[in-house]
Amino acid sequence: MKKIFFQIAFICLSPFVFAQVGINTSNPDQSAILDIDSNEKGVLLPRLTSAERDAIINPANGLIIYNTDSDEIQINTNTSATPNWEALSITATSTASPGQSTKYSNVDITTNINNNTAIHLPVFGLAEWNDNTSLYVIDNVNHTVTVNETGRYEILVNASIISTSTSARKAPEMYISVNGTQVGSFSSTGYMRRANGHEETTLNLNEVIQVNAGDVISIDILRTGNTGAVNLRSSGSTNFYIEKIL
Repeated sequence: MKKIFFQIAFICLSPFVFAQVGINTSNPDQSAILDIDSNEKGVLLPRLTSAERDAIINPANGLIIYNTDSDEIQINTNTSATPNWEALSITATSTASPGQSTKYSNVDITTNINNNTAIHLPVFGLAEWNDNTSLYVIDNVNHTVTVNETGRYEILVNASIISTSTSARKAPEMYISVNGTQVGSFSSTGYMRRANGHEETTLNLNEVIQVNAGDVISIDILRTGNTGAVNLRSSGSTNFYIEKIL
């Protein structure tokens, strides 16, 4: 009797077993085997550590899990016998992705950068590259870069400078500003003695900063030693690099 019951139940249910499935919808999309509709909840993938993931027996090609060790959605892009777990690149809500960068170098060699009041380093003269002009908007008149996406960015600055006046002991300092406020450390290595040919030096910065969409970044430089003109040493000798890392 039980056998007959289960056979009848299977026959009755079989059209639904092989049909499309809709959750919270009675009309699943024709292209989907599973259509989940909600405007207030998401789908929670199986959450596994790396060790638990690696313990899966014969993981299918295309199997997807959420790795709680690395905080990544991962997919097996190889066979069941030799799985290769790769992180999915999540960029749907972003116009930018980690690794995109821009680099500029100077053409200005006449602006005096040794002033009592800080000025923006005139480094945005020549674009070496810009991976995303929507992310990095350069103002080469005011010497700033506007970053149009919130995130964490690495900044590298190398300034080659030269004393072009007779006064001795000039020592400009350089730092990063965001919206006009200093962030990070000073670069204070630019001491020039103007004796025995010691008229050139460099200033270097390497910082990782967190910025918000629309923040304006500049490299500011000012006098901390004697007065007298100091210029960028030659065209292309000073450069600015910024990269989105998160």
